[in-house]
Amino acid sequence: MSEKTQKNLAIKLALLGDPAVGKTSLIHQYTQHHFKEDYQPTLGVNIVIKDLQIEELNVFGRLILWDIAGQDKYDLSRKMFFQGCMGALLVYDTTRQSTYENIETKWLADFQQYAERDPAYVLIGNKIDLKESIAVPTEEGKRLADEMHASDFIETSAKNGDNVEDAFRKLVSQVLINIGLDK
Repeated sequence: MSEKTQKNLAIKLALLGDPAVGKTSLIHQYTQHHFKEDYQPTLGVNIVIKDLQIEELNVFGRLILWDIAGQDKYDLSRKMFFQGCMGALLVYDTTRQSTYENIETKWLADFQQYAERDPAYVLIGNKIDLKESIAVPTEEGKRLADEMHASDFIETSAKNGDNVEDAFRKLVSQVLINIGLDK
């Protein structure tokens, strides 16, 4: 009996959303399992690599995580970063309604226009640790995820690590399904 040859994949993923919704913090929590208290806005784009082994599919994946700046001044240059993107986490801050409102009209619209054909995306409501300040109820997030045909909807806390691993896992799983590498 011969073992199946391991597949090696490079998967480009983007984190998209308004400034200060927690995109960089989600990446730090996912890749380094910690939270940085001091906020530093991303200038342009920051690229982080994470390797993972998906044993049940015999796949070695190199995730190329593009942390794309949310400031309006990067609107024109941002679009070129989407080339080759196979998936995205669309992130809003559960304590700021305006960040939620921009998901569909700004972030999803740009991503669908400039990313790979049929990209996967997961809607993320971040900062659920700030319970007293939540302005976007879970039901609204679920409704928007359904409307925009997101692969999933997950509420996270980059600070506490709640559901962060799960969010990335679900996105990667959907990308693998989209390219025909699911179980």
